[in-house]
Amino acid sequence: MALGAGGAAAGGTPRRLDFEDATVGEQPAGFSFALTGGGGPVRWAVLEDASSPAGPKVLAETSRDRTDNRFPLAILDGMEARDVAVSVRFRPVSGSVDQAAGLVARLRDARNYYVARANGLENNVRLYRVVEGRRIQFAGVDTRVPRDRWQTLGLRIEGERLVVSLDGRELFAARDGTFAEAGRVGLWTKADSVTHFDGLEAERLG
Repeated sequence: MALGAGGAAAGGTPRRLDFEDATVGEQPAGFSFALTGGGGPVRWAVLEDASSPAGPKVLAETSRDRTDNRFPLAILDGMEARDVAVSVRFRPVSGSVDQAAGLVARLRDARNYYVARANGLENNVRLYRVVEGRRIQFAGVDTRVPRDRWQTLGLRIEGERLVVSLDGRELFAARDGTFAEAGRVGLWTKADSVTHFDGLEAERLG
């Protein structure tokens, strides 16, 4: 499904967004944009990246704001889910404070959600709950997250069980009951990360 196809996906029907119908230099339709933490306004935009396997248009947060406690969000419109599988292709491009790529799920608002995050500077993948704007890690592993290479981050939530994968390989699973209700899904970065995202997929489970 190309970006701009409206409405919520039916249960069991994946929703896929590849940005190929979007205009370079502009925010894509089909998303709401928000910020957790401090720093200046978020600046999400569609860019060209011929290396993307999903097509040459990608989405990135481009402000390069170095505020450490700054987490830009691109939230998918028209879909809420409790049990959900989300994945996205990403390529860490630059960032001196961070080179982060994240997936959010069960998002209530910009201060309350789960996020699975891969980091190209630290070479790790972490799972957090963000509660009233406070980010709390509750699972994670150290693993290679190559810079300047396309990879796929996945997050699957069923009940209280959360599973995080990288390139189709399960990295770890954890349990948490902080957010038990349905919420929105989307993308997440940190500080001055410039990360290219493409091929976002979201599927309700059950």
